[in-house]
Amino acid sequence: MGGVVAIGETHEMEGFALAGVSVIMAETDADITEAWRHLEPETALAILSPAAAAVLAPRLTDRPDVLTVVMP
Repeated sequence: MGGVVAIGETHEMEGFALAGVSVIMAETDADITEAWRHLEPETALAILSPAAAAVLAPRLTDRPDVLTVVMP
């Protein structure tokens, strides 16, 4: 089973840490892009804030092995 990671702004991601999800706090577009580029190979699911999803939209195909979901 692969890992789960959440990427986004601090105020959007804090609750995921309580559930045992690896959280990458990323406040800027550059931080979000860097977080995506350095995902662990075993990452299976990425939970993205809406802002992170917008930044990463053109890059999601770089990791077709990672299922992504965008927070409402």
